[in-house]
Amino acid sequence: MDPAFLLTALVVVLIPGTGVIYTLAVALGRGGMASVSAAFGCTLGILPHIMAAILGLAALLHASALLFQVVKIVGVVYLLWMAWSALGDKGLIEAEPDRAEQPHWRIVLRGLLLNILNPKLSIFFLAFLPQFVPVDATVPAVHMAWLGFIFMAMTFVVFVIYGQMAALVRGKVLSSPVIMKWLRRSFAAAFAALGLKLAFSAR
Repeated sequence: MDPAFLLTALVVVLIPGTGVIYTLAVALGRGGMASVSAAFGCTLGILPHIMAAILGLAALLHASALLFQVVKIVGVVYLLWMAWSALGDKGLIEAEPDRAEQPHWRIVLRGLLLNILNPKLSIFFLAFLPQFVPVDATVPAVHMAWLGFIFMAMTFVVFVIYGQMAALVRGKVLSSPVIMKWLRRSFAAAFAALGLKLAFSAR
């Protein structure tokens, strides 16, 4: 495995984005096990973009202004909805530890949609993965798929670590109304900022 790919992928994964923010919010609101579901959903949401890059669909997304804008608008709306959801008492962060837990499939689905609805990811993988495919590779698509799998594995591990670290301070967070209020506002602002960033992004 190319060390340059591993290092570059690790740097990309470590940079906080929508997936990290969502995993942290779930960890603080629902605990360590729920954060694993969030990490899994966000990681799974990468798969369609990797497949699109391998099959060339990402190039079509990049070339078609209309298609890109449609996916982008849906992604922006979803991020803004997540921002609104983070503000409520029944949103991502719950103030009552004994409240009924949200089904894990729903946590996975939210994380899945966060990444699926980001058209920039397809274009990122289209530009990123081919750089590390050897020129003498017998089947470049298989090599790209292997690199994509490694990237997804790294994403899952890093997100789980983020989530477990956040879960360690969950009790202290839930016991403080002041911290809860500011955390909700912070997560809402983060999702809103990411939504606006996507809204004004170009292909």
